[in-house]
Amino acid sequence: MPESIDWPRMHSPRRRRRFFLLILAVLAGIFFGGRAALSYYVDVLWFESLGYRDVFWKTLGLQWGIFTAFAAATFLILYGSFLALKRAHLRDLPTGHTILIGGQPLKLPVEPVLRLVALGLALVIAVATGAGMMLEWPTIALFRYAPHTASGFLDPVFGKPLNFFLFTLPAYQLLVGWLLTLAVMTCALAVFFIIITGGTRAVVGRTRTYVALPWRGLSSTFAVLLVVLAMRVYLGRFERLFDSHTIFAGVTYTDAHIMLPGTLIVCVALVLGAVIAAVNAVRMPRGRWIAAAILPAALCYVSVQIVGWYVSSFIVKPNELVREQPYIANNIALTRQAYGLDRVSQREFPAETDVAAADPAHNQATLQNIRLWDWRALQDTLRQVQEIRTYYDFPDIDIDRYEIDGVTRQVMLATRELNVDKLPESSRNWINEKLIYTHGYGITMNPVNGFTPEGLPTLILSNMPVQSTVGGLTVTRPEVYFGELTNTDVYVKTRQKEFNYPQGQTNSLTSYEGNGGIVLGGFLRRIVIALDRGDLAKLPFSDDVNNDSQLLMRRNVRDRVSALAPFLTYDPDPYIVLGDDGRLSWVMDAFTVSDSYPYASHNRLDREPINYMRNSVKVVIDAYNGATTFYVFDAEDPVIAAYRGIFPSLFKDAAMMPPGLRKHMRYPELLLNLQAEVYGLYHMTDPGAFYNREDLWTVATEVGMGEGGQQVTQTMPPNFVLMKLPGETGVEFVEILPFTPANRNNLIGWIAGRSDGAQYGASVVYNFPKTKLVDGPLQIEARIDQNAQLSGQLSLWNQQGSRVRRGALLVIPTGRALLYAEPIYLQAERSPMPELRLVVLALQDRLAYGPTFDSAMAALFGGAVSSLSAAPVSAELGRHAPALAGSPRPAADLNALIAEAAKDLADYQRLTAEGKLGEAGQKLEELKRALEKLNTRQR
Repeated sequence: MPESIDWPRMHSPRRRRRFFLLILAVLAGIFFGGRAALSYYVDVLWFESLGYRDVFWKTLGLQWGIFTAFAAATFLILYGSFLALKRAHLRDLPTGHTILIGGQPLKLPVEPVLRLVALGLALVIAVATGAGMMLEWPTIALFRYAPHTASGFLDPVFGKPLNFFLFTLPAYQLLVGWLLTLAVMTCALAVFFIIITGGTRAVVGRTRTYVALPWRGLSSTFAVLLVVLAMRVYLGRFERLFDSHTIFAGVTYTDAHIMLPGTLIVCVALVLGAVIAAVNAVRMPRGRWIAAAILPAALCYVSVQIVGWYVSSFIVKPNELVREQPYIANNIALTRQAYGLDRVSQREFPAETDVAAADPAHNQATLQNIRLWDWRALQDTLRQVQEIRTYYDFPDIDIDRYEIDGVTRQVMLATRELNVDKLPESSRNWINEKLIYTHGYGITMNPVNGFTPEGLPTLILSNMPVQSTVGGLTVTRPEVYFGELTNTDVYVKTRQKEFNYPQGQTNSLTSYEGNGGIVLGGFLRRIVIALDRGDLAKLPFSDDVNNDSQLLMRRNVRDRVSALAPFLTYDPDPYIVLGDDGRLSWVMDAFTVSDSYPYASHNRLDREPINYMRNSVKVVIDAYNGATTFYVFDAEDPVIAAYRGIFPSLFKDAAMMPPGLRKHMRYPELLLNLQAEVYGLYHMTDPGAFYNREDLWTVATEVGMGEGGQQVTQTMPPNFVLMKLPGETGVEFVEILPFTPANRNNLIGWIAGRSDGAQYGASVVYNFPKTKLVDGPLQIEARIDQNAQLSGQLSLWNQQGSRVRRGALLVIPTGRALLYAEPIYLQAERSPMPELRLVVLALQDRLAYGPTFDSAMAALFGGAVSSLSAAPVSAELGRHAPALAGSPRPAADLNALIAEAAKDLADYQRLTAEGKLGEAGQKLEELKRALEKLNTRQR
């Protein structure tokens, strides 16, 4: 065995290995850092193209400032704690540790290894902590920039202003959570030193005098931990205002009288424990004093819990309503404020049942705008008659109101977008996808109840190029470069002409004329952009791209707004608007939300709990050039006011919105859905009724179409209606949603969100008489199913290679009554294009139907007989049916009626024998009508 070891030979491979690892780390840093730098560079260009360069730099500055501050502070605290603890235990640390490598003993020094490991761990934890806090930049930015002035609101328990809960408390919670994590880590580090130094002493057999010395470091770190815990417990007092309980949310009687004062006592006990631990660190440290430091707080906590349980069980529970009444009142009042329900006005609605109560003569605007096109049926139809080419699609149907021939009408719009995934496989190449097929084209528009004789939509705007049947409606910029399906980057202003729309045997071509993209510039800039966008193999070397070409990125409107303002919550359903200038724009509703509104109950929005919501912003995105503008519609919202302070150039006042767009703003569906859900419970403002749940409401349910065409019961979505509200004089665009009592099917009221003029953003609830039974949607559906003629006809249609599709049942207030309307479509199994076959209308005590809306109106209001087949009905009958209700019936020749009935009977028998059941059913209905006419004539 050699007496010495050749150390240079042992260390040379290690040096080479360390050098290799160092080079690898540097290259990895350059790669990932370079990728990040490229991404930031392209983002700067993108923000600059939209005019929001300062927004990017402000956001970047906030993010990296927070990252740097917390990463540096975390590293200094952790590594500084390690150095301090190491110094305190230095003489007790083992000097080295012997290991065997290749059969040769090697002694490693412990202290340098510990220092290196601690340095690495501190760096890793610091970077991870900084990255985590970087994601929370909105919380810290709101705390830093929000105006912390009194807003007139003081919570009923602590007397704190609203800004404290929305901005200050979340920031304090974040900071104290960070400190608590570091305090636990330093305590763990102190325990680690105790373990290794205590083990060393045990091995060397040192005296008991030395055994007590290692507790000094743990005592110091434990004192800090107790102080941070005291801070955390103190903040926990305010969090009790957000707690949810079985009956209500917020502070309870037990909380106010026991838990909140008791929590302060626990805080004091924790501080006292910190003092004990600190004194133990200064004097002769003993482990028992560390345990004694936590004892006062533990005893106080247990005592408070026991007293709280006693008060809750023996004082509150036997007299719960009396004890909790003021706290329930707080929950009701502040929940209504948090969701804007305190702005809801209430009115009575008689819900009468007779025909005269519907007052059709004075509600023609409502009746003539009843939506008979179910949006799913219309979407399927448009995909057949208006897609023109397989690579177009209509991803959604929007409902709006437009002035047509001097009259405001409710219409449905669909945007014809290009879906590159539908291009033929042979055409799926870089030039086609990036340079030629760059955009969709045009929109369709049809009245909500406009049908051709074939059951197809009556189109006001259609085809390519866009054709209009109304002089005042024109589309001057039909190209759709930004939309709901535009998920890919494209390059415009290239030498390649872009496909615009098909035109006979040739195609119409165009070139982009906007400035909504990033200018590609020279070769070097193109290389940088290509690296970031993953297009390095094609973009820099394409002869079609020049210095003036532009990159259009983030073309999906949802991605676009989320990149610009990620701190807002967006309605997932944007809608298209045709402006007075003929340009197409997308409108998205944006919301500010919070989960820290005092005393307000929580609800879930996209799986996230919130207890505050405001529709503060409308975002408008130009479909051609992608210009994105944020308009503030609720200047009283403190959250959006704070964000305006952070990003003053991002937001504009609602008054700056062009009038051609302003008149198409609407009450957002997402907000009305949430408000309706909350209102079902919180319309009860009396604490006693609230406690007993005496009048709990839910949103009405309906029969819908599930997967595979099966009927399912589902919650009704909001329905947009152009109507005259009861008690109002003008026609307006409102969004309505009916309510039913909990676990019942009859209606109890309805809520309307208003969208026009000075009433924009207001909402009103109409309450039905509680002594009157008003049919709900499911009950009307049951009446339709129980009608012998309707059910028989629907059963026949569901055979012979066809399928019945029932549209959404609409509940429409008209006059002093409720009108129910349901379209019924027939769709061949081999054709996805449904056609309207029946319109069913109903009042509380009357059901009528017909093959057209006018015939159904005549049957409901004019006294005509409901019919399953087409019959000549005056176009004016539906509009003036009430005036015809009492007119004498025209004379008819009795023999002619008998002959007609005999012919219908013979035809029915013949068709039945031939197996043509559908046509036989129609003849049977004609026979019944003939017999009814004979019966009437004989009277």
